Order: sequence, then structure tokens, then C-alpha cells
Amino acid sequence: MKLYYDPISTTSRPVMLFLAEHDLPAELVRVEILAGETRSEAFAALNPNCAVPVLDHDGFVLTEGSAILKYLADLAGSKTYPAELRARARVNAAMDWFNTGLSKDLNGDYVYPRLLPEAALPPAMQAEVSRRGLERAQHWLSVLDRHMLGDSPYVCGAELSIADYLGAVYVGLSQAVAFDLTPWPKVAGWMDRMRARPAWDEVHAAFYGFAASRRELREAG
Repeated sequence: MKLYYDPISTTSRPVMLFLAEHDLPAELVRVEILAGETRSEAFAALNPNCAVPVLDHDGFVLTEGSAILKYLADLAGSKTYPAELRARARVNAAMDWFNTGLSKDLNGDYVYPRLLPEAALPPAMQAEVSRRGLERAQHWLSVLDRHMLGDSPYVCGAELSIADYLGAVYVGLSQAVAFDLTPWPKVAGWMDRMRARPAWDEVHAAFYGFAASRRELREAG
């Protein structure tokens, strides 16, 4: 089994975290986005979307991080993806929720333009997009804080699920631009629990280095 990934890729790291915490042997094949490797002819033949992660399990090729997490969890028989119908539906719903509104508004419209300003829109246009993205992201974070987490330690209740692997990496991306989570104490506490997981620092090491280098560039500029 091979996982094509880039450690600075937000969609790769949830899968890397899951693999690191489960007994699933996989060959990790690094594909560097910023070097243009996802746009190579060879990689495009594997995934025409030219994106990571990609899982190749004995010739069965699967794209999309959320789908890969579900597949690996079933393969491992992991309790993080419950078999009971309604519990599984809750996990699926949470993963879809992270993948849509919150990811687009917090990361797509607010974080990435700050982390990668060379890929941002023209300044006046980007400022308005980021303003609206931040406004909507604050709403999503309030939903996560008050309704999804509430008094539970994890997104879908008392037990860790693959929705936590996915969501914590997505929300954690905001820390690369020093986004303040203190207005959402349940979210901040959940992030502390996820960052305390044994594989978190190792999986995020390359990304933390990348984020630090981008911060130095911003400060120098």
C-alpha cells in the first residue's frame, strides 16, 4: 500500500496522523506541491486532479483525504469509524461539515492568502474576500464550540473519531497565521487534546517548519 502525500498539505496530514496511530504498513511517497510535482505527467496519470493525498492499495487508487480516512479506518477495523449506523452517520456528517463551509471560509478565504500571499487575489479584492471569510469562519467556529463539541471531548461525542483527525488539522492550519481561538474555549481545548496525541508533532514537523519560514518572510517584508 502506498500513500502519495506532501507533509505541508492540509489534506495529507489527517491521513498521515491516522496511519501513524494505527498498525497499517504503508509506503509513504512524498510529492512536493510547491515543486510542481503534483502537476507532473506521471502524477496526473495517477490522479487527474493533480492533488494529494492519493492511496494506492494493490492497484486500487483512491483520492480525497476524507474518503481515504474512511477506507483506512475500515481496513484497520478502527473504532474511530464506528460500525453502528447512526454513529457512523454522525462521523460522516462532521467530516462533510469540516470539508465544506469551515474549510473554505477559514482556510481558503482567510488563512491561505496570508500564508501564501503570492497566490492571493489583488489586494483590494482579497481584503474583502478575507473579511467575509473571517466573518463566516467565526460563525462556523461558534457552531463547533457550542453545538458539535459542547461538553464532549471530541467532535462526535466521548470517543475519538476520524472526524477529529480531519477537523483538528483543518482548524489547526489557522495557527500558522497566529489565529486566536480563545473566543471558542471548547475548540481550543479540543485542539490541545489533539495536539497532545503522540504522533501529532512528528506529522506536523515539516509543516511547522514551512509555516515558520513563511512567517520570517512576512516579517522581513
